[in-house]
Amino acid sequence: MKYHNVYCIGRNYALHAKELGNEVPKSPIVFLKPTHALVPFEGTVPMPAGVGEVHHEAEIVLRVAKAYEPGANVDDLIDRMTLGLDFTLRDVQSELKSKGQPWLAAKGFRHSAPICEWMRFPGAAAIQDVEFQLMKNGETAQRGNARDMIFSLQALVDHLGTNYGLGEGDVIFTGTPAGVGPVADGDALELALEGQTVGACVISMK
Repeated sequence: MKYHNVYCIGRNYALHAKELGNEVPKSPIVFLKPTHALVPFEGTVPMPAGVGEVHHEAEIVLRVAKAYEPGANVDDLIDRMTLGLDFTLRDVQSELKSKGQPWLAAKGFRHSAPICEWMRFPGAAAIQDVEFQLMKNGETAQRGNARDMIFSLQALVDHLGTNYGLGEGDVIFTGTPAGVGPVADGDALELALEGQTVGACVISMK
């Protein structure tokens, strides 16, 4: 599958915005990752060392099946979903934010967007009842549910499609719930959907 744009939504869960001391947004906060950030959530995933804390952000990830047109329904636009991590160089991001500079260096580095295998998208209504989870070294680090998003999936595709465009192969990271935190060399991470593991990896920071 050839990917095109990798859209990411910031602060789409109120508790996550508050845990980082940020205001709850009134419209979606959008940033991009290069396609080189996308890697499989499996085996060993390398992370930068010596740049401060690297934080995990577990998210529901969507794949766009066709071009957006005004009035399009999210259930017609999205054909696949999965879980993934938006890795963030938190100290780097804090410095960039203090200078009013873009987040690319903190968000767009290689391997910063590992994703599990794609699965069928059940529809926006059904996904409201789906819980996802990140386990770190066997302990729950993050737990989220799409119903807790500030902006619904329909609102996200409308915003992205209207302002930036959406087409086949685009990927959307829909935001992370509370519980973000640092990873360390050798950490074992698992992503689960409804209690079933859908991907696992080990962090390497060397």
